Amino acid sequence: MNHLEISAQLKSLREKKPLVHNITNIVVANFVANGLLALGASPVMASAKEEVADMVKIANSLVINIGTLTSTQVEAMLIAGRAANELGVPVILDPVGAGATPYRTETVRKILADVNVSIIRGNAGEIANVIGQTLAVKGVDGGELELDTVSLAKTAAQKLGCIVVITGADDVVTNGEETYLVSNGHPILTQVTGTGCLVSSVIAAFAAVGENKLQSAVAALTYYGVAAEVAEKNARSQGPGSFQIEFLNQLAKVAKVEITELAEVAKID
Repeated sequence: MNHLEISAQLKSLREKKPLVHNITNIVVANFVANGLLALGASPVMASAKEEVADMVKIANSLVINIGTLTSTQVEAMLIAGRAANELGVPVILDPVGAGATPYRTETVRKILADVNVSIIRGNAGEIANVIGQTLAVKGVDGGELELDTVSLAKTAAQKLGCIVVITGADDVVTNGEETYLVSNGHPILTQVTGTGCLVSSVIAAFAAVGENKLQSAVAALTYYGVAAEVAEKNARSQGPGSFQIEFLNQLAKVAKVEITELAEVAKID
């Protein structure tokens, strides 16, 4: 996938302005909504079980984020997910903190059992716990970790039957057979709450307008990482608070020129 294809997907998204239905956590809802607006998508943050099925009817994609779980919210997630499946609306699952408690892990597995998820996006630890594994590699250099993360992502995609995105120093995107590595981004993203949750919703926005969901995820991650790199450069001397503001600015500004100059994407098999 080249920079022209990524730029074309971004242009299409900004023209179509997809409605992204987010059932997300209270910590990040505002940041996620602002990030989607900056991108050019339309966010809606609805989690009442009485209305989620109706909201899905007018949405172009659905994000299920388990960051701050309640039993009522889990019920709403399942209702929305089933409705999305009936309507052909892509479902993106963010298993925040999977493995931290049995309840979180069991909730993710229940969602995966009851809902046809198009894309699951998490860090390596979260994805490993979802499929009942522990990370084989910790605290080693990036090359070894990269290989382990690629293997983990492929295994997860094959077990779960969906596209798997593992974000980290390098982002891995795979359907179990076709795999991409996206090397854009900046470590300062880890110093701002909600950047992981937002990238899941950005993936959902791209998936809403793209026919090839694997390539949509690659395009979303590349765009997101490029925006982070430009924002960090502009706010380098000011810290994470200023970076957060500049990141929102760059989510709105990044276009073909920046993607052409900075995109680092490789198909690895």
